[in-house]
Amino acid sequence: MRVRRTMTLSAVAGCVFLAAVSSLAAQQRVRVKFATLAPDGSPWHRILEDMGNEWRQGTQDRVRLVIYPGGVAGDDQAALRKIRHGQLQGAALTVSGLSDLDPAFDLFLVPLFFESIEEFFYVLDRLGPVLAERLEERGFVLLNWVYAGWIHIFAKRRLQTVEELKRLKMYTGASDDELIQLWRQNGFNPVGLSPTDIMMGLQSGMIDGLPAPPLGALAMQWFKHVPYMIDPGFSPLMGAAVIDVGTWGKISEEDRATILEAAGRAADRLAVEIPLKDEESILEMEKRGLEVIRLRPGDEQDPWRATAESFAESMRRTMVPDEIFDLAVRYRAEYRADRPGER
Repeated sequence: MRVRRTMTLSAVAGCVFLAAVSSLAAQQRVRVKFATLAPDGSPWHRILEDMGNEWRQGTQDRVRLVIYPGGVAGDDQAALRKIRHGQLQGAALTVSGLSDLDPAFDLFLVPLFFESIEEFFYVLDRLGPVLAERLEERGFVLLNWVYAGWIHIFAKRRLQTVEELKRLKMYTGASDDELIQLWRQNGFNPVGLSPTDIMMGLQSGMIDGLPAPPLGALAMQWFKHVPYMIDPGFSPLMGAAVIDVGTWGKISEEDRATILEAAGRAADRLAVEIPLKDEESILEMEKRGLEVIRLRPGDEQDPWRATAESFAESMRRTMVPDEIFDLAVRYRAEYRADRPGER
């Protein structure tokens, strides 16, 4: 009896010890060093800061977000390398970085694939869970989708035809080798640069055109070098805030829920605020000399529309996985079928 009692006391002591260790693990502080290309003080950066404050307060300081804005941690590819080496734990990646993880995200580079922000979000809401699962398979947990504006073409000279656009030395992400080749095969003149080298490229004449959202063109003052903007926009500029699975595993379930709720609120704010900021930015740039070239692509015989359709088919064959492209087309068709008067 004495032996059995001793064993029982030992077991109890062991359980108490394990419970204490588990409690300490649940209470451990996690510092999430987070990279973003969003300029310091920009709306995207401010919303990220607000999200970080919600993390800190909601987790009672157990999870802290430390933001490195304006590309100080490098471009998307540099950020991914630093995450893999443990120097960073997360990032707000653009499509360039996301497509390095999975080619499914190249879908959002297809020009004129979406006709409105409402159509884009309709498709993303339905395709999002599939994309989030593909990210997790590659070691990243999706925090939220980041809407960064609607991409327009800015140019140094006035242009109205596809042929004039093809002659532009157009900025393209330096790491997107496959996309650069695809643009060239379709008769365009892409120039690969890091996003942090865009201003240098404009000033030196290496590029004389670039795709950018109006808010970005104003915030970075690019429009002073490319004072012509094509309307309508060509595609949404979207990204994703992600955290590596190793860091996520250090965070308690309760704190994860708090983090995801705050991230969801940040995504909602971006979806509302950024379109308004884009509109305000266009008006402000027009006051400073920007000329908006308003084109209205028509049916499939229109040169702009026909070129976009051809480019989309090229991307489906070579870049975007068939199942992702076809799903997106299906959801887009659903949206358009319910709203025939909008087209």
